[in-house]
Amino acid sequence: MSIQGHIAEMRRLAGRIGRPVRFMEVCGTHTVTGFRSGLRSLLPPGVQLLSGPGCPVCVTPTGYVDRAMAMAARPGVVLATFGDMVRVPGARGSLERARAEGARVEVVYSPADALELAKARPAARIVFLGVGFETTAPSVAWTIRQARADQTANFLVACAHKTIPEAMGALLDGGAALDGYLCPGHVSVIIGAGAYEPLARAHRVPCVIAGFEAADMAEGLVMLLRQVAERRGEVEVQYRRSVTRDGNPGAQAVCGEVFEKCDTEWRGLGIIPGSGRRIREAFGRHDAERVLGKDIPQAPAADARGCRCGEVLMGKVSPDACGLFARACAPATPVGPCMVSSEGACAAWHKYGTK
Repeated sequence: MSIQGHIAEMRRLAGRIGRPVRFMEVCGTHTVTGFRSGLRSLLPPGVQLLSGPGCPVCVTPTGYVDRAMAMAARPGVVLATFGDMVRVPGARGSLERARAEGARVEVVYSPADALELAKARPAARIVFLGVGFETTAPSVAWTIRQARADQTANFLVACAHKTIPEAMGALLDGGAALDGYLCPGHVSVIIGAGAYEPLARAHRVPCVIAGFEAADMAEGLVMLLRQVAERRGEVEVQYRRSVTRDGNPGAQAVCGEVFEKCDTEWRGLGIIPGSGRRIREAFGRHDAERVLGKDIPQAPAADARGCRCGEVLMGKVSPDACGLFARACAPATPVGPCMVSSEGACAAWHKYGTK
């Protein structure tokens, strides 16, 4: 069916439901696709699509950035990170600023690049910033395992990996008025559709895993509306070409070998039990927190005054409701991480507008 056909079916189902409905896209790539394609502007009246906590850079709390900067200030430490983390503001500035002031911060394209950097600079400690969801965690786990096998002891990871289903549940437990979730395709390739079944059962909430083309999203929204119209709360897969019920067992196995579950902090959502990953003791010599973090105080870190990124990530407000949006906070001068990341809701709103 064409996008026009999906839109027509959305209108029919929205009329059948007869009340406003609110769906949340959990993935930042869906946020960008919805804006860039114009899909958001085609939604029927009463069908609202909210952005959620699906941008890994955005949900990383200020305190993590501050601790990363403290590690970068240590003699002999080189910080290795993906490029979008460099500009994320902490309470004391960003890694970009720290680099300008003399800290050694290297941008890499993969954790394997950081491992090669550690091998090339044996006198330095290379700290890779392990930020991301289930899509990034397997490659980081594999690299940690490889570092142990190679005895590359100067390769460290500051682990801040998070898992999506727990955050989705925390939003509903906190009273978020949502009629369904458009679930992330890439994450679901790893964890499988079955990972959302406990959430759907507990909250009777429709969950549809969609791909990232505009037609994928449109079909996914039709499937969500159909579930609402039929008063169902189930897990369905639109992204059938890539997502299975059980996911990728190899990726899950390497994560289970290297990481263990833990409670962790999300920007806006606070500490969510069991939603984080930490490095197991068997791989502790590669854990930056164990090796370096014990000497860095765990000081509370507040977000920038006036920044509403946390509320945007919870679907409570749209980016343009923030008083800083497109004024003090813009892509060239970001105040919050949602304006930094290419997957951030604020960056998408700024680039494409509400239409």
